[in-house]
Amino acid sequence: MNYNHLFSSVVSRSKASAIRELLKVISRPGIISFAGGLPDPALFPTQEIQNIFDTLLTQNPKEALQYGSTEGQDKLKQELVRLVKETENISITPEQILVVSASQQALDMSARMFVNPGDSIITACPTYLGALQAFQVAGADILGVASDHDGVLVDDLKAKLDLLKQQGKPCKFIYLVPDFQNPTGTTIPQDRREQILALAKEYNTFILEDSPYRQVRFEGTAPRTFYELDGGQGNVITLFTFSKIFVPGFRLGFIVGPADVIRKFVILKQAMDLCSSPTLQLATAEFLRRGLLQNHIKRMIEVYRQKRDLMIKTLQECMPEGVSWTHPQGGLFLWLTLPKHMDATQLLPKAIENKVAYVAGVDFYPDGNVLNDLRLNFSYSTPQQMVEGLKRLAQTIKDNL
Repeated sequence: MNYNHLFSSVVSRSKASAIRELLKVISRPGIISFAGGLPDPALFPTQEIQNIFDTLLTQNPKEALQYGSTEGQDKLKQELVRLVKETENISITPEQILVVSASQQALDMSARMFVNPGDSIITACPTYLGALQAFQVAGADILGVASDHDGVLVDDLKAKLDLLKQQGKPCKFIYLVPDFQNPTGTTIPQDRREQILALAKEYNTFILEDSPYRQVRFEGTAPRTFYELDGGQGNVITLFTFSKIFVPGFRLGFIVGPADVIRKFVILKQAMDLCSSPTLQLATAEFLRRGLLQNHIKRMIEVYRQKRDLMIKTLQECMPEGVSWTHPQGGLFLWLTLPKHMDATQLLPKAIENKVAYVAGVDFYPDGNVLNDLRLNFSYSTPQQMVEGLKRLAQTIKDNL
């Protein structure tokens, strides 16, 4: 049976994730990988989770093992209301929250919710490739905004919004990862956030704010979220996830937005998976109720800060002249730029031969037109692996300058 003539147009717009495909290639022993966005498994709160599951399945098995509501378990949503108030000074009601299967589902749902094929959206350039995947599958026309060490440039954002207005094309939304951006590690300062939000209001669009690990900050003062700056006026929808700040295997996150928009999201999710796992939602709610999350994050911050510092120190010691990198104030990623004549994609097989891996930066650009960048993850490797892996990478770059 040949299925080619039966596939939908969505399939033709879909392409494999560069990271997921790469992880399959580099799984063999001996390769040191900076490719994935993997938390350090040594930090997983295994004992606490085991205790919570024992309690949950002993005291409340019927609720834990039954279907749940599409909106999310009430116990979890109540904890989320408290969490965002305590950590972000955001006051919301449970009706403004939808529990989802981590940020990737939220991105997919956002694309389905707002994008028809050919509709225009704006992203940073570069930006998170999982978001680009979701938007491309929906058929979005993606315009990338130039960025510097403080994130997207306001003047270029205004120019792109003006261009769409002149063409008679509304901008459906502006997608941003404002804190420790994936992939660059940069953070948008508060004054620039205020200017960006003002532009969104002026051009009658909204900001889709992706906040996967905002609390994992090593230094400096956190700017206010776009959602808080907006003051509940409905110009921002924010995506949160527990994948990076708790455990990725639970695949849990949540969308915060206007109640009427959340109701539309709920209808969409009903057709997708009915509900996210009640068992994992209730376990997460109990983890939050016991006050365990903030101590867990504090431990992550201490370990990841040391790893970031080690990565930067090792890069300074071993990288050749002409190679530069960002200095993230938090998060999990660092962005490395090679000399302009080098192609990180062509260099990757040679790096893998030297038993080290990274993600080429080209897949983080909407137009795929910048070739000399690459992303490094510093959260997963042990210190010994990090030093050895960066030495191998530096030697690979030197050999191919």
